Amino acid sequence: MNDLATTNRTIVVASRPTKKPGPENFAEKTVPVRTSEDGEVLVESLYLSIDPAMRVWLEEDPGYVAPLAIGDVMRAFGVGRVSTSRYAGLSVGDFVAGRLGWQSQPTLQGASLNKLDLDLGTPVDWLGPLGTTGLTAYFGILRIGQLKAGETVLVSAAAGAVGQMVGQIARLHGARTVGIAGGAEKCALVTDEFGFDQAIDYKAEDDMAAAIGGACHDGVDVYFDNVGGEILDGALANIRQKGRVVVCGRISQTAGRRQGLYNTGQLIGRRARMEGFIVTDFEDEFDDAQRWLAERLKAGKIHQKIHVLDGLEQAPEGLRMLFAGENIGKMVVKVGA
Repeated sequence: MNDLATTNRTIVVASRPTKKPGPENFAEKTVPVRTSEDGEVLVESLYLSIDPAMRVWLEEDPGYVAPLAIGDVMRAFGVGRVSTSRYAGLSVGDFVAGRLGWQSQPTLQGASLNKLDLDLGTPVDWLGPLGTTGLTAYFGILRIGQLKAGETVLVSAAAGAVGQMVGQIARLHGARTVGIAGGAEKCALVTDEFGFDQAIDYKAEDDMAAAIGGACHDGVDVYFDNVGGEILDGALANIRQKGRVVVCGRISQTAGRRQGLYNTGQLIGRRARMEGFIVTDFEDEFDDAQRWLAERLKAGKIHQKIHVLDGLEQAPEGLRMLFAGENIGKMVVKVGA
């Protein structure tokens, strides 16, 4: 624990990306640690999450959260340890999770942080399977997707942080799972490590609709969409009667060329439903979901591949890697000891 820290290393927004984000869009800045006021705590950042949503947060137009301004500390979820506390609900040494931002020693409102139960999982687990990643997968496939045993589930970005969790949760609920990933290595990971029944290498396919149809012979009951674009259109072409499309992300549409959809008419004839969501819609149910996930994590029934970069200064490079598809699994940056 670094109780005596006097400086806070930060990474701030320097410019807005026009295509894929990267180091050129950020700047490092060291500032004095801000003294905690009543209700606040000083946190030593340990691990910070790198997420596709960051590209949306960097856009000037408002989305589901307020856009970041030039010069703002980059928004990020993270886990850390309380160094000093003027908040009754947290003590020095407590492990916490919340929006720490890309900074080493943030001073934050104590009420904005969640105290972690390390009996359920490690600090990194609380960014992955027990954090927003696992919760997004859990509520997306079970509540928005309304998954039933015996159905066929198709997942894009299946080797990514959320996708790998969706497949494992769906399998535990009796579904047949087909994952879409880029490249032979990621496809092998999808089937061999995460237990998907089949994988589709989108980089090796010229016709995604045909490839999906070949893997999902009877059609797709639930499609969990992390990418948008051509893959979403191919899934719509194969959606079954009363099928559900869970819209979680659109990384292909924020990483470069944008593509419209041609097969939305399938939603009409197939009486299918396409619905987006934000994981905080289910905040009141997080505790129950985290206990469910923790039990299966401890039993070895689910796990997550973690891609760790060492050092706060690596965060912008981690974001570039994420949008270039160079990561395997959940991308995090290790900041503290």
